[in-house]
Amino acid sequence: MSGHGIHVHAAHDHEIEHQAHKGPGLAQYIAIFTAIMATLGAVIGYQVATTLNEAMLYKNEAVLKKTEASNQWNFYQAKSSKQHLMTIAADLNKGAASKKYIEQAARYDEEKKAIKLKAEELEAASEKANEHSAELLHPLHLSEQAMTLIQIAISLASITALTRKRWLFIVAGISAGGAFVLTAISFMV
Repeated sequence: MSGHGIHVHAAHDHEIEHQAHKGPGLAQYIAIFTAIMATLGAVIGYQVATTLNEAMLYKNEAVLKKTEASNQWNFYQAKSSKQHLMTIAADLNKGAASKKYIEQAARYDEEKKAIKLKAEELEAASEKANEHSAELLHPLHLSEQAMTLIQIAISLASITALTRKRWLFIVAGISAGGAFVLTAISFMV
């Protein structure tokens, strides 16, 4: 048998050939557009997740520092109570006993100064971590709005593929443009 046979074109073969001569159609543009939007959405989603994680780490640090500061203030209060007790004991006693209580009260006063300084440093560190967390979260609103516009653009592109209404594809492009602008702004902030 020879390798030469009769080749019959089916109806869909003719349509494929016809489409190939026309060039890329609306469906191909929609597919490319959707792929680009999905990729941009993935990049923004990654950025949002990473930024949220970092913001939560700073927020946790702020809470830990605030707790440490609270512990220091409690320690400060305990030293103050002991100092007051020593002052009362000094007032109630005379002579050497009184002097001993006055010395202990002075020692507690000195210890309180160091404790107070440490507590204030921890509060400042807590505030700084809180501020850094807030700074990280600020541009996320823009990123979330960009993600919404990307989802709208993909939805409109899908509807365009089903209805062949080119004006929907234009609206999808406008939505995508808004997403690009918001994304650029959020990365610059």
